[in-house]
Amino acid sequence: MKFSRLILVATIILFTPAFIHGQSVDLLGELTRPIPGKSHRASSSNPDLAKNGDAVTVKEGETFVLADLAGPGVINHLWCTIGSKDPFAGRSLVLRIYWDGESKPSVVAPLGDFFGVGHGAWASFQSLPVATSSFGRSRNCFWRMPFRKSAKITISNDSKGYGGTTFYYYVDWRSVPSLPEDSLYFHAHYRQAFPAPPGDYTIVDTKGRGHYVGTVYNVQHTKLGWFGEGDDRFTIDGEETPSIRGTGTEDYFGDAWGFREFAAPMNGVSLWEGYFPGDRATAYRWHLTDPISFDQSLRLTIEHRGSLFTDQGVQKASFDERPDWLSSVAFWYQTPPATFDEALPPAEKRIAPYRVIPIKEMAIKAKPAIVLMKQDTGLTYIPRKPDATLSMEFEVPEDGRYVVSGIIFRGMLVSMYQAYLDDKPLGPVLDLYMTGFDPTWINFDQHDLKAGKHTIRFEGRGNSPNARSQTPPLFAIAINSIILLRLEDLAGYK
Repeated sequence: MKFSRLILVATIILFTPAFIHGQSVDLLGELTRPIPGKSHRASSSNPDLAKNGDAVTVKEGETFVLADLAGPGVINHLWCTIGSKDPFAGRSLVLRIYWDGESKPSVVAPLGDFFGVGHGAWASFQSLPVATSSFGRSRNCFWRMPFRKSAKITISNDSKGYGGTTFYYYVDWRSVPSLPEDSLYFHAHYRQAFPAPPGDYTIVDTKGRGHYVGTVYNVQHTKLGWFGEGDDRFTIDGEETPSIRGTGTEDYFGDAWGFREFAAPMNGVSLWEGYFPGDRATAYRWHLTDPISFDQSLRLTIEHRGSLFTDQGVQKASFDERPDWLSSVAFWYQTPPATFDEALPPAEKRIAPYRVIPIKEMAIKAKPAIVLMKQDTGLTYIPRKPDATLSMEFEVPEDGRYVVSGIIFRGMLVSMYQAYLDDKPLGPVLDLYMTGFDPTWINFDQHDLKAGKHTIRFEGRGNSPNARSQTPPLFAIAINSIILLRLEDLAGYK
């Protein structure tokens, strides 16, 4: 299957033209001819080449200029990775790009959403213009972005209470003698509706001349059921009736009969948790071979209709308005450049009302009671017994139905553990072994919790069958935090 996917990607790259400056271009074929201009990179590289420390720190409330480039030129690659205590840094960090000295940006989007994963979530996927890896921590973008006079790229840290963010980045670009007269400017614009009111949700509404090239669409369920019976509708140049109309949400994103995670060059679902309240989804669709052209204006909307069920599984409706939490990023090229001056909602209003409980706020018990290493990244417990037990007590402020999650590390010294919530097993045994040491968001499902103290316990189940033969018998577990989402706090729930 993986080999077949590689063949598919290679075939598309070889035989499918890309659109650069609005022109069809044979990417590999272009490499056989001289390429005008000069390659450059703006990066976080340490000015002292003899030293490491190749990152910048973006403090809370600070905006940092990643690159300020003199044109004419074309940006052809963005890469970044971050170090942050904020588990939702993908929504707290905001990318902005300004063209040709404009005081307002033409690109405004949370970092994670711009790179194809919403909700501040972590996920890896591969597509042609955008790809993530390292559990979503490494982000790559290959959109071509021409500019005539200048380009300024900034990152803003809107998080609160998590301190500064360590930011590593590349901006690869090419200065050129000139650009074609009809070159178009790259745009990306974030929107949200928490919850979505009745009527179509608007993804983009712009005036100018250009073509639409992509959508990232995020949904967080507030009710049991399926949101995807809504149709996409492109209204071009002010026409009375949309001339491009779809047959369902998953159909627009190239799937069928619901969603499930998959990644293809032009479309996919980078995040899918399910059909229950609190579950999150992100889908993407790139119009690289079928851009939607417009001469005066373009408006893209999508219905948010679908099925509704009771907690007992009784279907109440199959095609009704749903008050889910929606957000999106639209991608397009146009001239003249559009700019955006409306402020994004504050970082805490861009995600559901999660409560992050760090290790330092929990009472910890371990058996055997060996030294527990508490660091900024959380707690590491390294017993030498396969049946060790680690318990963490936390406070629930009020009664409700809660989605319980944890940020737990996988690593080469980490073993297998069974998780319990108040003595109730939390799903199957967790196999936390892997080569490396990487944080993972683990969803422990929904639970009705009373106000007061509750306990999450992890009982050792020995080494993973996947562990290498020379793995030391340390039976470790490492935990960053426990995260609660009270569903009653989601507007539209119930």
